[in-house]
Amino acid sequence: MVERVPMSKTGHLKLKEELNNLERVERHVVVKAIEIAREHGDLKENAEYHAAKERQGLIEGRIMDLKDKLGRAEVIDCAKVVCSRAVFGTVVTLLDMDTDEEVSYQLLGSEEADVKQGSISVFSPLGKSILGKEVGDDVVTKTPGGTREFEVVSIKPSSFS
Repeated sequence: MVERVPMSKTGHLKLKEELNNLERVERHVVVKAIEIAREHGDLKENAEYHAAKERQGLIEGRIMDLKDKLGRAEVIDCAKVVCSRAVFGTVVTLLDMDTDEEVSYQLLGSEEADVKQGSISVFSPLGKSILGKEVGDDVVTKTPGGTREFEVVSIKPSSFS
């Protein structure tokens, strides 16, 4: 059975754009860099050549990774998710029981998660412990800094898809 990769419509589009750029632009740029570096002679001591080959390997690896994830993508319209429980795509506001501060996170997939932008992965420790919760529920999660307790204050749909 193929394990699906949940992602928002926006995240799916970003991955497709990244794949397109890698295949149509970056791949050709690195091939050209390898050609130029080869012209400089001895490949054993040619740092430009080795750097370009390493970059080529990274690009090809990322292309394979993106194709795999896009092939297994389960695209979810985050603006249309039901908000009675915390599910993929919802924006969940939590009250930190230790600091009395509120924090909001959108629950997204691993490729889209960016704490600085207010999103966390549903596969992260906190994301896993939030999934399925309702307003008023307690959330207990283990972090590197110890156990943290939160209360679910609100669950809303995302403003983007």
